[in-house]
Amino acid sequence: MSSGTRFAAPSITIDHALDGSATRTLAEDALDGLTQPLKQLAPKHFYDSRGAALFDEICELPEYYPTRTERAILEQEADRIIASSGAGELVELGSGSATKTRLLLDAMSRAGLLARYVPVDVHEASVRASAEQLVSEYPGLAVHGLIGDFERHLDRLPPPGARRLVAFLGGTVGNFRPGSRRRFLRTIVALLRPADRLLLGTDLVKDRATLIAAYDDAAGVTAEFNRNMLRVLNRELGADFDPDCFEHLALYDERNDWIEMRLRARKPQTVRLPGIDLTIEFAQGEDLLTEISAKLTRARLEADLSAAGLALTDWYTDERGWFALSLARTIR
Repeated sequence: MSSGTRFAAPSITIDHALDGSATRTLAEDALDGLTQPLKQLAPKHFYDSRGAALFDEICELPEYYPTRTERAILEQEADRIIASSGAGELVELGSGSATKTRLLLDAMSRAGLLARYVPVDVHEASVRASAEQLVSEYPGLAVHGLIGDFERHLDRLPPPGARRLVAFLGGTVGNFRPGSRRRFLRTIVALLRPADRLLLGTDLVKDRATLIAAYDDAAGVTAEFNRNMLRVLNRELGADFDPDCFEHLALYDERNDWIEMRLRARKPQTVRLPGIDLTIEFAQGEDLLTEISAKLTRARLEADLSAAGLALTDWYTDERGWFALSLARTIR
């Protein structure tokens, strides 16, 4: 049994941390990113409803190995992860449709520990849909959703009701540059009690061809996903981007071991964003950086964890060594 309070009856609670600020956050990020020498936007703005649907398509593509590899590790190791963590409460950052979540919830249920699931995501519809489905599947499960940005709103999480496992899956931690990655891990440390654990999904360093193909698929789904960010700006900020005037690129930076997704202007153009009172110029061939996705080694991850006040306790990977799940505890 868990060391904390067990929730006896199924229930759904939804808290809002955005308070109508989603468009404001986009506006602030766009104003900052589009006025830098290398124009850039944060990858979290990919995920409106169409972007989320496109990403679901990407996860099914033959070239895109991370999702199915991580899932295979979870299928094999979920019981050991839960046995090691002793967790009865799962907090998932960037939960989306919670498709991989059930593997951990099933393991918690088998161990007699399952009490509560706390999904954190900016999209209320996804959180509500998964919450309603999960409480129907798991007797006695409580779901406490937080509609918010996991970079800004983790202080709004409900108090823990059992030993916690905070899951940050999908390799999303690779979207942070090294300094930002360590700062973000420190915000998670602030949430953890000594018995709690962090479960982190990380994409590992591998050959260039495999990486490029994963971010530039033959069917062009990732290209459409990338250009969809311009449509988000058009809708939310009144911008007049023509997505067809930008070419999708996936580049591998060997020095930093990360993939960069970019949109390259096919011709000179002027873009107006009345929502932030901004007009910008693109030269032909000028890039807009939309994502970095860092690929890590175990040694590099352990260094990041240590700098954030965490220690690696368990390491799980696939037979090719392409992806890893790791458990970490606080150093106190």
